Amino acid sequence: MSKLSITIDGRTFTVETPPLPRTTGEMMVQVDGQTVNVLVHDTGSSELLDWLIVEGRPYELVIDPNLRWIRSRFGLHQVEVRDLESTIARPASGDGRIKAPIPGLITRVLVSPGEPVEVGQPLLVLEAMKMENEIRAPRSGRVTQVNVAAGQSVALGMVLAEVE
Repeated sequence: MSKLSITIDGRTFTVETPPLPRTTGEMMVQVDGQTVNVLVHDTGSSELLDWLIVEGRPYELVIDPNLRWIRSRFGLHQVEVRDLESTIARPASGDGRIKAPIPGLITRVLVSPGEPVEVGQPLLVLEAMKMENEIRAPRSGRVTQVNVAAGQSVALGMVLAEVE
């Protein structure tokens, strides 16, 4: 099960979902603690989900590949998706080392060695399961090392960068 925080137009939902099925199928999803029946179509292709049926009601969707917005028959909706498990899974280092919270692919490196950073500032973007996760500075300081590059695969717990 994946545990996500999904904010749509300023309203936040906690969603727990099993992995998407590779073929058309039903799955049970928890939304703010309530079980919801969702039917999804074949997700074996590289296309993002474009329709689903929630509790018997069909929804046709256009989804931004960067998961910043979704368009439905009700209009364009701003979306923010956070993986709540990545925060829990992040190995604590107790120092300025920034470790990979989940295995994935580095899609962007936003800082260079020598740059000053503030606590919470995005340093890298790690993609996992078609979701982008911003890896942020654990403290204010100066970037002393960046151990990864865009396009590089990383393992759980791998040291990505260091801030002193």
